[in-house]
Amino acid sequence: MKRPENEVRTLSVPHQFDAREAWSNCPSIRRINDQSRCGSCWAVSVAEVLTDRMCVDKNLQFNISAEDLLSCCKDCGSGCNGGYPQQAFHYFVEEGITSGDFYGSNHGCKPYSIAPCSPDSTHTCSLVSTPKCVTKCRSGYPKSYKQDKYSGRIAYQVPNDVREIQKEILRNGPVQAAFTVYEDFYAYKEGVYQHVTGKKRGGHAVKIIGWGEENGVEYWLVANSWGPKWGENGFFKIMRGRNEANFETQINAGLP
Repeated sequence: MKRPENEVRTLSVPHQFDAREAWSNCPSIRRINDQSRCGSCWAVSVAEVLTDRMCVDKNLQFNISAEDLLSCCKDCGSGCNGGYPQQAFHYFVEEGITSGDFYGSNHGCKPYSIAPCSPDSTHTCSLVSTPKCVTKCRSGYPKSYKQDKYSGRIAYQVPNDVREIQKEILRNGPVQAAFTVYEDFYAYKEGVYQHVTGKKRGGHAVKIIGWGEENGVEYWLVANSWGPKWGENGFFKIMRGRNEANFETQINAGLP
């Protein structure tokens, strides 16, 4: 489905933008999650984008549950073995998703159930299976599973054009991007990432929160889901405008 065009075409695009500063009242934009040894990047990034947009659009602090999406969306793919972000946004519109925060938070109906696996974690890092779909909230939560679900208005793909992606972020908040991961991406520490060496390792989904320029190189500012010890405190920059690692090919979003 195409995105709504009202007010997007007329926006002027600044040279740099950081959603963490633009919407400082939305703490979720600044937070880095840890998907652990589960290929749930598709669910985590979609939940992050929707959580941010709930705050941007409605000033609501409602954390969309990656756990509920990961475990209960049967048309979204294969859970911890990968999924389809675009279908996940449509699931939010058609079925709704409950609340749920990060692992161990005890916040929301269905918090993330998989322990962190970042370098500073004390948990073991073995591969995990997709959590079972449980259609009830955690013990002690005041709402039922059905009562807690929140549904969106529309799900859509953003045109794969730099200016259009920027305008979408300015108007509605962070967006989700799917791209190709090469071996050298795992070693990223700082600066603007460009693929130089190493084989293709698969796909990954992340959240774009802004853009800028560093040492003459234009970049996207992105939140990863590999914990705060990875990259630049969990964030990274990737070259903008050249579809680096297919980064500008598949941009998804939705409106709460």
